[in-house]
Amino acid sequence: VQLQASGGGLVQPGGSLRLSCVASGSALDSYTIGWFRQAPGKEREGVSCRRYSDGSTYYTDSVKGRFTISRDIAKNTVHLQMNNLRPEDTAVYYCAAEPDLAVDGSIWSLDDLYDYWGQGTLVTVSS
Repeated sequence: VQLQASGGGLVQPGGSLRLSCVASGSALDSYTIGWFRQAPGKEREGVSCRRYSDGSTYYTDSVKGRFTISRDIAKNTVHLQMNNLRPEDTAVYYCAAEPDLAVDGSIWSLDDLYDYWGQGTLVTVSS
């Protein structure tokens, strides 16, 4: 599967963006999808995940209640809706996928579990 991330940009604090991860080469039905981000000078961290088997979703604590991961079956796309953005959300965001990956709340954010990665899309939150 090939992944193409898009939707980043410059937004003011409190604003919203929707990131998209379009997949080609394979349907996402059997893939667990993760969104990760890397801020300047920091390690990459897991932001959100959607488990393939039942659609369960996971979020890192700092984005709970503000970000929502969802899948558009018809477009073979996974979105990350980001609301009430904060300056600390500034980072390059990546989508990642792994087939038949069974995750739970303790391991979903381990980037080593995902073999397929899209290019990053930059999100800048600033006034």
